[in-house]
Amino acid sequence: MSLPVADAKTVRRHVRGLVRSHTGLLTRTVLWFVLATACGLVVPALLGELVEQVEKGVTTTRVDVTVLVIAGLLILQGVFTRTARLEGARLGELVLADIREGFIRRVLTLPLHTVEKAGGGDLLTRSTRDVDSLSRAVRMGAPSILVAGLSVALTLVALAVTSPLMVLPCLVAVPVIVWSTRWYLKRARDAYLAEAASYSDLTQGLNETVSGARTVESLRRSGPRVRRTDAHVERANRAERRTLFLRSVWFPLMDFGYILPVAATLLFGGLFYIEGWVSLGEVTAATLYTRAVIDPLDELLGWLDELQVGDASLARLIGVESAVEPERTTDRRPADDRLTAEGIAYGYRPGHDVLKDVSLSTGAGERVAVVGPSGAGKSTLARILTGIHGPRTGSVTLGGVPVHEMPLEELRRHVALVTQEHHVFLGSVRDNVALAAPDATDAEVTAALTAVAADAWVQALPDGIDTELGTEETPVSPAQAQQLALARLVLADPHTLVLDEATSLLDPRAARDLERSLAGVLRGRTVIAIAHRLHTAYDADRVVVMEDGRITEQGPHAELVSAHGTYAGLWESWHGRGPST
Repeated sequence: MSLPVADAKTVRRHVRGLVRSHTGLLTRTVLWFVLATACGLVVPALLGELVEQVEKGVTTTRVDVTVLVIAGLLILQGVFTRTARLEGARLGELVLADIREGFIRRVLTLPLHTVEKAGGGDLLTRSTRDVDSLSRAVRMGAPSILVAGLSVALTLVALAVTSPLMVLPCLVAVPVIVWSTRWYLKRARDAYLAEAASYSDLTQGLNETVSGARTVESLRRSGPRVRRTDAHVERANRAERRTLFLRSVWFPLMDFGYILPVAATLLFGGLFYIEGWVSLGEVTAATLYTRAVIDPLDELLGWLDELQVGDASLARLIGVESAVEPERTTDRRPADDRLTAEGIAYGYRPGHDVLKDVSLSTGAGERVAVVGPSGAGKSTLARILTGIHGPRTGSVTLGGVPVHEMPLEELRRHVALVTQEHHVFLGSVRDNVALAAPDATDAEVTAALTAVAADAWVQALPDGIDTELGTEETPVSPAQAQQLALARLVLADPHTLVLDEATSLLDPRAARDLERSLAGVLRGRTVIAIAHRLHTAYDADRVVVMEDGRITEQGPHAELVSAHGTYAGLWESWHGRGPST
């Protein structure tokens, strides 16, 4: 599954919003470009006048004055152009910053289940390749298009003012330029979107192969993975060739369209001069104006191709918004801390439910252990209870309020999920732990680290809690990353915790020590622990056994062992492999 892509109408609306938010800077930029272009347009007219003066044999003094005026105008044009380009670059950076910040906001509000279904490759490609492509279009393309567009428009106006008759030869290029451009634009957007999508698939496949390299090697699956990568590369190559084909047709036609006006102006200008319809100065000025149109027109249409890439990239960046769920709003507040699931069913694919008619209710301060064989639906239940997935049928409520109606920020103050997947951000130990409570003091951060038995290795770091993590100098092991995540949980201070194999990356003895340390911190809180290590179940107030997406047994540890059911078999099997708890 790929994340959605915005349609052309949405992209245009978004661009209009960006323009409106920077109207003042855009106006100043356009003004400087107009002044620069105006200075440049006066020069051909003066050159035409100069030709007529020489033809009429006027004094050298007047010729010298004309030359000095032309030189002055060229200097002014350079000054105005530099100022305009600086303003344009500033405008481009501000617009690009708005786009990047908007993309980050959208990504951070995406439902986790949407991110999981889309995979990391699509988001990674959008946040890197698409942002880079758009960056070039906004920072360099927008100012260049503005300059080129104004130059073309004002030059044609100047040509019409100089000699309306000399506009006619330029019209011979209009059919070639208009037809070829329409042909190209009709096909370019879809082609560039397909190209970007092919890179998403390629990135996703490479990411999976690299992150699972050991598994691939141990199972001798290198061949199939290489063939899959080759297929992705071939698809990306086909997409690249498609866009290259469009450019290879359009660019030569445009080059032909540029030559026609100059040739026609010289040919028909000569005929008009012979007939006495125009002067030699007008023919000279018209030829210079026509030649002056070519470079900005070529730049304008050249950047039009770059804009197609930018348009596709922008469509992918703002298309993420379509996957953002409506903001949860409710005035209801939980009456108590009881988390209740009633008759819930859920499946990742239609017709294949992972959970089937599951009901579970927790009491305030109760410790519940959920156990069962792999694939029983334990982790899915954890995600349903914490509001990450919505049940297909049934309901999940907190204090009588459906969790999917509660704003996420409000819900996370009450219920938190900690999984075995953790991330260490580039920053100090303090920064990583205080993510859950930015205003936490050093003493509170240290206390949280002590609660999860991480104080010993943190104190051994060169700068203690001020040590920068995520660098080559200070690598963090998976077990240490897990402890940092649990320390964040201590600072977050929710009343209900759902721990999905939260100590799985620690060795059994360290995990046991950590759970004993956490016991004091978690006392009085409701804890639902998804566990494979059954000593967690031994310590729990209630054990819930899941099989094939259903709850088959629940009750205290001793009671379930005495019942000689599924749990008793799991306990006997686990207990027989390790020391008695």
